[in-house]
Amino acid sequence: MITAEPAGDTALTALTATEDLADSGAHLVRHDAFSALTGVSPDEWARFSAHWEALRRDPYMADGGTYRYRRYGQFDLDMDSGDLVRLPHGPYRQEADVNKLHGGVDRYYEPLTEEFVSGPVLRGVLTNLAAIFSGVEGTRKWNIKVTPVRTVATRDEAGEPTPEGRHKDGVTFITSLLVGRRNVTGGESSVSTEDGRLLLTTTLSEPGDILLGDDRRTLHAVTAVRPEDDEAPGYRDVLIMAFTAL
Repeated sequence: MITAEPAGDTALTALTATEDLADSGAHLVRHDAFSALTGVSPDEWARFSAHWEALRRDPYMADGGTYRYRRYGQFDLDMDSGDLVRLPHGPYRQEADVNKLHGGVDRYYEPLTEEFVSGPVLRGVLTNLAAIFSGVEGTRKWNIKVTPVRTVATRDEAGEPTPEGRHKDGVTFITSLLVGRRNVTGGESSVSTEDGRLLLTTTLSEPGDILLGDDRRTLHAVTAVRPEDDEAPGYRDVLIMAFTAL
């Protein structure tokens, strides 16, 4: 059974997430509970969202789309020492058997900005998520790929958060954290088993809503976003964090 826990009890938030991931492989944490867990206030989410204005257009879209903007970086985290180490910048790569649309090539994205990395939000989000995943996996060391993504929707072009369709990312745990959403409809997230059984559907709608998945056992997808008012563009801003046990 997949549950959504009440806000305020951070121990229960972490415990419920750990149990659901161990059981079904999927868990949703709503913004109030995740904000309490990470200590991020609404004002801090708003300041954090400003970093999405500095993203750069993704030049690797095999579908020809111009709707995706992103940056990329990765970290190693040692839960015992608390060391969160930013690794040297390099290409983002997924193999073709994992990502049939964009896999098999090195994709060179602009690095995360120093302001994004050094601000108060990122470390708290990464360490609290790692604590949940360590509770499932027992691993105390993690590699974390961090990708802020903006999907833009216009009258002429819908935005596809997952143009590759239902997929895995080739990691241990995958997360999608909503940071901002303006003038869009759609964007329903789903998690399913490898044999197609639907585990969870939700629309991340508030800053701090986050979907967690065991990437080894599940597949995930997001429906297209389109402008609610087609006289202006809309966007869906998320932070994708991929955790690989070391």
